[in-house]
Amino acid sequence: MVATPIGNLRDITLRALDVLRGADYLLAEDTRVTAKLLSAYDISASVTAYHDHNAAKRIPALIKALRKGETIALVSDAGTPLVSDPGFRLVRAAVDAGIDVFPLPGASAVMAGLVKSGLPSDRFFFAGFLPPRSVARQREIDGLRNIPGTLIFFETGPRIEACLRDLAVSLGNRTAAITRELTKHYEEARHGTLIELADGIASDPPRGEIVLLVHGPETSRWDGEVVRDALRDHLETMKLKGACAELAEVSGWSKRELYALGLSLK
Repeated sequence: MVATPIGNLRDITLRALDVLRGADYLLAEDTRVTAKLLSAYDISASVTAYHDHNAAKRIPALIKALRKGETIALVSDAGTPLVSDPGFRLVRAAVDAGIDVFPLPGASAVMAGLVKSGLPSDRFFFAGFLPPRSVARQREIDGLRNIPGTLIFFETGPRIEACLRDLAVSLGNRTAAITRELTKHYEEARHGTLIELADGIASDPPRGEIVLLVHGPETSRWDGEVVRDALRDHLETMKLKGACAELAEVSGWSKRELYALGLSLK
């Protein structure tokens, strides 16, 4: 599984180039897109289309080739295969057949957007594309309300304003970031609340590929004395590390803060 650039063609690894040159079969979602990458690095490999519409038909022959010891390299149009991208069924079939699958790390719009957003990165949840219609979109957003981490979505320019407003209705007016055209000439990040971003987009709509990131739910932070009492109670039956992990889930205090407090109590 070979990750490919999400924009800038220089974001390809040396290992990926070696594999693309040496694989017996090279599969791509859109052969025209992959042909540009191969041309940039003077790779003359033959490329075959592999996508959701022909996967069921192609997988038996591909598994047969793999059993014979041949090598298949699968690339996406951009980024890491299987992330909002075809390939899962082939990987699943290979795993079920006892065939090794090797991920070649590289560019990912999800990770690039998270790094650029300035939002918390210790926990995050990738939700892909939300439904295009508002009712279905809000229903899905409701299911994400209590996830304790930054939410990450892919979205399009024409739908981004409506999506932001639906997010604000379901999640509250959280802090968010819109990142677009990552690694490309017009790379940009916009920061603000969901409503601020939606209002700004109304007069200046973004173009290109968009990664939308939304802050996780705010947790109320317990008072210091309350935390001390709770930690004392937990330490009567638990070790410090376990007590800190349990209280970090509900107190708004980090494990590090709780651990330091626990040491002082001891």
